[in-house]
Amino acid sequence: MNKDISCPLHYTMNLIGTKWKPLVLFHLLDGNLRSGILQKKIPEISNKMFTQTVRDLEKSGLIARKVYPIVPPKVEYSLTVRGKSLENILRSLDQWGFEDAQNK
Repeated sequence: MNKDISCPLHYTMNLIGTKWKPLVLFHLLDGNLRSGILQKKIPEISNKMFTQTVRDLEKSGLIARKVYPIVPPKVEYSLTVRGKSLENILRSLDQWGFEDAQNK
C-alpha cells in the first residue's frame, strides 16, 4: 500500500467510484469487448462520458485498450490483472443489487 494513503476506501473510491466506472469494469469481467459493444451494454452513457470513463480506467491501470490497425478501426477493451482483482467486489455489488431489488 502506498504510504501516502490515509484512507484505503477513499483511495479505492477515487479509482472506481463514479457512476460509470463500476459498470464498465463489470461488463468486462466476462472477457474482452469491442468499444461499441461495451458502450451498448450501458445505454444511458453518452459518448463523451464513455470516452472519459475508459480513459480514466486505462490511466488507472484497471483496463487495457487495444487498437487494431484495420479499416474501419477496431478498438477492444479488457481488464488488466489489477482490474480483475476487483471481480469479487463487483460481483458482490451485483448480487446485493439483485437481492435488494427482489425485496422491494
